Amino acid sequence: MSKSDNPVAWFLGVGITFGLLAWVTFALTEQLSSKLIKGVENQIENKSEKVLFTILGDTFSGYSTFRSAAFQTAVEQVGLSLRYEDEFDQAKRTQRLNKGEADLLVTTLDQFLKQKPEGKIVGLIDRTVGADAVVLNTKKYPNLKSLMDLTPLVLQVQEKGQQLGITFAGETPSEYLLELIVSSKFEAFKLSNFQITKVQDASDAWKLLQDPNQNIAVAVIWEPFVTQARQKGYKVILSSKDAPQAIVDVVVASNRLIESQPEKISELLGVYYRHIDVSVRTPNQLQAQIAADGKLSASDAAAVLQGIEFFTSVEAQKWFVDGTLDKRIRSTAAVLTLTGKLNQVPQNPKDLYTSEFIAKATTNKQKLIDLVRADNLELTQKLESKTEKTFASTVDADKIKTAPGIGNLQVQGEIKFATNSSELTDEGKQTLNKLAERIAEFNEKTVAVRVIGHTSKFGDVNIDQTISEQRVQAVANYLRSRGLKHKIVAVREGSSKALPSVAAKDERNQPTAIHLVRVN
Repeated sequence: MSKSDNPVAWFLGVGITFGLLAWVTFALTEQLSSKLIKGVENQIENKSEKVLFTILGDTFSGYSTFRSAAFQTAVEQVGLSLRYEDEFDQAKRTQRLNKGEADLLVTTLDQFLKQKPEGKIVGLIDRTVGADAVVLNTKKYPNLKSLMDLTPLVLQVQEKGQQLGITFAGETPSEYLLELIVSSKFEAFKLSNFQITKVQDASDAWKLLQDPNQNIAVAVIWEPFVTQARQKGYKVILSSKDAPQAIVDVVVASNRLIESQPEKISELLGVYYRHIDVSVRTPNQLQAQIAADGKLSASDAAAVLQGIEFFTSVEAQKWFVDGTLDKRIRSTAAVLTLTGKLNQVPQNPKDLYTSEFIAKATTNKQKLIDLVRADNLELTQKLESKTEKTFASTVDADKIKTAPGIGNLQVQGEIKFATNSSELTDEGKQTLNKLAERIAEFNEKTVAVRVIGHTSKFGDVNIDQTISEQRVQAVANYLRSRGLKHKIVAVREGSSKALPSVAAKDERNQPTAIHLVRVN
């Protein structure tokens, strides 16, 4: 008799089969339920446990976004928590990053190169376009209208047994601006001639400049004090508007963070640049943020905002990939090397930054641009950073000949000509090539170049005058040939207006002087 013919066996088999099926079903259900529960728990855990980033900076208004409540809330939406701390000492800022006490820094490009933190530049914040400035104390020294006026003033004060002073906030863009614009580029200006007073904040430098009991001749300050200085009649001789790519603020991520949380860096930058994109569309919102952050009036906040140009993600990405950031690193490092703050220019600047984390922010930005392109061309151009660029001044040549002088540029080498000729020698061309690179650092919309040919009292006056005119014009033409967009005007001055630092009958009084002048 088969099993099918035996009822007992049949029922027994069916029971065992259903029992096995029930057990398997129960086991699978338990396993699936366990996975689902764990998945939900993980999701809850991921939402409740945010990744904490500590970022070090200072009170500069350009960093106000990182401190704003709106940004902090937006960051939390992507599972991050940001703690911003002020650390005014740049060396300590770097030490804390290297020790693992911080994950990111916001700082200037020059400080990044000087301090050499164990990290890379992952984002660009802003560049100052007037927010930082060199101010002359024309209230106390009425004849001080140019950097060239400092030399005779120094001698005059020294005769009285006194010393002129310069004040600025140490380890800030003020110090770099002084090194870049004054100490490294202009002739007859030696910091050793001055009593240097480093302060912690620009407000302190501004107070010293106004103190009649101090012999402060120059102060380097930032907004809103620059605007206040102008309003009170002080001479703003140069600002970051005149060298708009000199002071660049950057975001630096530690190597440790880059290795362990690369996706979170991308998310943080994405939130940051979305915030900046909104600010481009509604600038009043950013002005209100800066006012609240710095406890400023609306007018002072507007002055600050006018002096800061924030990077959008598209422009920042462009700097990373088209060689602009590489060039800025080399140029900034060169200034630091000349002033003894850096041993040498980095051989491979590309090792100091990476564009991989800003790529996501740029992709999202491009989608936004494509959406608004058809309806709002002006906004599209702003988002693409295609707004008005600087162009050569339209001021005519006669006005440039008499425009207020800023200073006489240092000439590295000699501007040599063939004997009794206006033809530049190879050495002369090399000198002018270096000079053209320096001039290119300045804004062609606010600064023009006055090429002045001086003549000594040696030799035939008429011959000297003819050669002098030809030579000064040859220098102006050669500088134009180097691609400079600045307005360049040639002026010949005889021995009656010889170089002030050299005796009139000295043969050295024949060279060409390169003056930068204010045209806007």
